[in-house]
Amino acid sequence: MTIAGAVATGPDLLRLVAVPVFAWTAYRDIETRRVSSTVWIPLSLLGTALLLWDGWLAWHAGGTAWTDSFLIPTAISLGLVVPIAYLFWWFGGFGGADAKALLVLAVLFPTFPEYALGSWTLPLESTTTVGAFSFTILTNAVLVGVVLPLVLAVRNAAAGRIAPVMIVGWPVAWDRVPETHGRLLETPAGLSQGGLDLDALRMYLRWRGLSLAELRDRPDRYRDPATLPAEPNPPTDGAVTADGPVRGDGGTLESAAEDAGLERGAEMASASDDPWGAAAFLDDIDGSAYGTTPETLRDGLEVLATAETVWISPGTPFLVPIFVGLLIAICYGDLLIGTFI
Repeated sequence: MTIAGAVATGPDLLRLVAVPVFAWTAYRDIETRRVSSTVWIPLSLLGTALLLWDGWLAWHAGGTAWTDSFLIPTAISLGLVVPIAYLFWWFGGFGGADAKALLVLAVLFPTFPEYALGSWTLPLESTTTVGAFSFTILTNAVLVGVVLPLVLAVRNAAAGRIAPVMIVGWPVAWDRVPETHGRLLETPAGLSQGGLDLDALRMYLRWRGLSLAELRDRPDRYRDPATLPAEPNPPTDGAVTADGPVRGDGGTLESAAEDAGLERGAEMASASDDPWGAAAFLDDIDGSAYGTTPETLRDGLEVLATAETVWISPGTPFLVPIFVGLLIAICYGDLLIGTFI
């Protein structure tokens, strides 16, 4: 909604605060795959206040503004987008930050904003059959997310990297793996989309006090669970930027603790039934390592112990398509309706 002669209503102008915030969350998602939940609280409070303000303006505007321009779009936004976000998170289609972002957008952008810039009015395509602006942002984000694998495939093909997983990943040198987000696309049996989560790999290495280079230098030693440390390090959450105290070198235990460590390792598992101490690691940590099983961890370690280059999937964070979808929605409108229908 707009007021005649105004650039935009007060609520619509304040909604633009979300743009730099979502730009920052998209950047954080790319760099760390971690976005603090606290970032969504101020936007949720702002969205609630602006929703009430919009309702007050629509009520006093008269005519059909209350029902057609406010009540119906708001009901669709809260009654459709919110359940979609929750269900996708529940079934594992979205991460927690992705779902929270969509919940915030449902409250912050229930109706179509309008911004007058000279003779231009944004969004350029402001009419959709659904009418909820948050739903437009969601459909834009999905379309952007669909295009990204195609771009990745073209990039790999242009570089001569032809493989069954070329639409979801690319090869990287082994020494870049500890600083890379995503999932390993290889097992000892070959390429696979069910490989080791790289956050789980970092958790394991930190737990043992090992670097990947050290593991590659002496794989036979570290494959033996008898070398597990007596006092493992905190595994952290596996983020690239996570810090924590590290003791020992993952198997060569210091002074009198060595005998205790070897004894503990022998008690935890034997080399024949728990290579790399994978099961011992998962039993020892609190919670799970992103759904990693001992077999998946062992397979990933076997690959990384010898391979010079491995295929990984970056697992494109959905906050990036959400941010791009938000920009497209504000400037153009609904890609699905405006372009394809």
